[in-house]
Amino acid sequence: MAMLTILLLSKLLSLFSKFAVATDTITQSEFLEDNTTLVSNNGTFELGFFTPGSSSSPNRYVGIWYKNIPIRTLVWVANRDNPIKDNSSKLSINTQGNLVLVNQNNTVIWSTNTTAKASLVVAQLLDSGNLVLRDEKDTNPENYLWQSFDYPSDTFLPGMKLGWDLKKGLNWFLTAWKNWDDPSPGDFTRSTLHTNNPEEVMWKGTTQYYRSGPWDGIGFSGIPSVSSDSNTNYTIVSNKDEFYITYSLIDKSLISRVVMNQTRYARQRLAWNIDSQTWRVSSELPTDFCDQYNICGAFGICVIGQAPACKCLDGFKPKSPRNWTQMSWNQGCVHNQTWSCRKKGRDGFNKFSNVKVPDTRRSWVNANMTLDECKNKCWENCSCTAYANSDIKGGGSGCAIWFSDLLDIRLMPNAGQDLYIRLAMSETAQQYQEAKHSSKKKVVVIASTVSSVIAILLIFIFIYWSYKNKNKEIITGIEGKNNKSQQEDFELPLFDLASIAHATNNFSNDNKLGEGGFGPVYKGILPYGQEVAVKRLSETSRQGLKEFKNEVMLCAELQHRNLVKVLGCCIQDDEKLLIYEYMANKSLDVFLFDFGLARMCGGDQIEGKTSRVVGTYGYMAPEYAFDGIFSIKSDVFSFGVLLLEIVSGKKNRLFSPNDYNNLIGHAWRLSKEGKPMQFIDTSLKDSYNLHEALRCIHIGLLCVQHHPNDRPNMASVVVSLSNENALPLPKNPSYLLNDIPTERESSSNTSLSVNDVTTSMLSGR
Repeated sequence: MAMLTILLLSKLLSLFSKFAVATDTITQSEFLEDNTTLVSNNGTFELGFFTPGSSSSPNRYVGIWYKNIPIRTLVWVANRDNPIKDNSSKLSINTQGNLVLVNQNNTVIWSTNTTAKASLVVAQLLDSGNLVLRDEKDTNPENYLWQSFDYPSDTFLPGMKLGWDLKKGLNWFLTAWKNWDDPSPGDFTRSTLHTNNPEEVMWKGTTQYYRSGPWDGIGFSGIPSVSSDSNTNYTIVSNKDEFYITYSLIDKSLISRVVMNQTRYARQRLAWNIDSQTWRVSSELPTDFCDQYNICGAFGICVIGQAPACKCLDGFKPKSPRNWTQMSWNQGCVHNQTWSCRKKGRDGFNKFSNVKVPDTRRSWVNANMTLDECKNKCWENCSCTAYANSDIKGGGSGCAIWFSDLLDIRLMPNAGQDLYIRLAMSETAQQYQEAKHSSKKKVVVIASTVSSVIAILLIFIFIYWSYKNKNKEIITGIEGKNNKSQQEDFELPLFDLASIAHATNNFSNDNKLGEGGFGPVYKGILPYGQEVAVKRLSETSRQGLKEFKNEVMLCAELQHRNLVKVLGCCIQDDEKLLIYEYMANKSLDVFLFDFGLARMCGGDQIEGKTSRVVGTYGYMAPEYAFDGIFSIKSDVFSFGVLLLEIVSGKKNRLFSPNDYNNLIGHAWRLSKEGKPMQFIDTSLKDSYNLHEALRCIHIGLLCVQHHPNDRPNMASVVVSLSNENALPLPKNPSYLLNDIPTERESSSNTSLSVNDVTTSMLSGR
């Protein structure tokens, strides 16, 4: 009986213990096991043991996550550097008042390591997601013995701080997970600069990757989304003991977090969407190329939408013109003329509006100065290079002065602030003279306007006169003996081979999107995050410099919002690459097709022969595909194929009925059987003119005749399509019924971005 009583008491104590830890607090007499958790008072957060991601690894960690979100989302990990290898570990408060994680051998895996003391210590998970160690009878946050918010992982929650506690020697910063299955620290971090004017920075290892710009009283000068975020209140605290950035949510019902994403090298703000039950990205940094730290070098400015994106500030010139033209901007710019130090009135200041102000590490701030006082302060110091308001609220106040080189400036359309950069007076003399002689300026403006109009007319006349030579002027010198001479005359931006190889994972098959007539196309991600499609000239394609020039010239000319844009090219060693914009939602390659020729005939050529046949079978004329002979009738054949595809809504190479192996043979059979209506795209229903559709089929069959002499010329085709003249009967295209291979094109149907522009229409024939 006594034994039964003891067993019952033990069971009750066990149940009581598990019930006790199902709250938000554990005491020194309790512990947390692998199958138990702490839950914050309002049920938002939960602390316990977990295995990250979809990993089948035995590694276990102690962390905090959102309790009521079905996708387990971690916000803090205790032992991220030291995983547990079994399920028998325990989290408890030891006799020294520290929260410790021990394994089955009672070896300490992780500890709070605090030296603060209290009579009765408890650990509590707060509604904010903060795990605190405190005296059982003292809930004052100022007296916490230890808190997880002082040791962030990869997530920035409302109420957390990023910055420095100078009194306690704490540096609050975020570090991304190594990967989705490994919470150990990666090489992507976010911290706050310890300067007179705090700003956020991001690092990839020891290399600075991003800078937010300083706090300007409304937001960070380089993050317009911060000042426009109506759901978030940001606070900047700066005094002798600490300086930090924190934020709170106005709508407390929202669930929002900021996380460092190692995979994308980005800082993302995410909000939980109740309807879709997913995390939605509301903002992401860096946002574009110009967010890359100091990409344009000293005294350079980055402008999105400009090509190239980097330019020198007014009054400055490239330090290395040669490197600048090769888009190597890291050396930056230098003054056109040096200023006269200590001679007030000999120097001036140029005003630059809507900019992210420079790196604040070499700056000085006085919140009580006016802008005029700030200007005089800068004038008095030979090292001062620029000044601005430190606070832009209410028209501006305070003073920020920069010394030495100005780094990491970018244009912020409809955002940013004014920056006044020091120049020699001769550089700013024009604006002073214009202010002084405004009446004379009107006469000058009128005369200049008339002269400009005349000059523009002369320019248009010259352009019209030289239009036929335009293609030769776009790319010259490409056939030199080395890479330097090959690259000098390109008007497109030139990319470095090493950077493209890195972007495409060394041209990995996993990055391959497809393959066209001249070579494969790969997906790549440039260092600043832009996704691109890289067309690599295949060694087996035998495409030479002439064909490469043709494609570069054509793509450079065809810039339109509805066309895939060419971003640049690379000619290095034996490699020839074209870099296009990447189309994530697929391109029109399954609807529109090239005519199969990527070579250009001279304007005086009627026909020619080549031993290098390139293009897409099914669109090339048979005499070109089989014998390498091309003529003015070759494009007529290709147009006929395209015309039949438009009418039928089907692709020639992918159409394979039972008795004929391509679309042309199918059109001929139905036409001979008196059933051409069956060839018309059924999705058109009654929305087309039957007579016009049948006439297009007839003209299409004439265009795809076997012998070039049996095909009409393009002028006749245009006339036939636009009137009702009598048409000759097409002959049997017997060569097409059995001879053309039927395998699918080498370019993948699932390709996301393959710009395989090949045409012979660049010059008239």
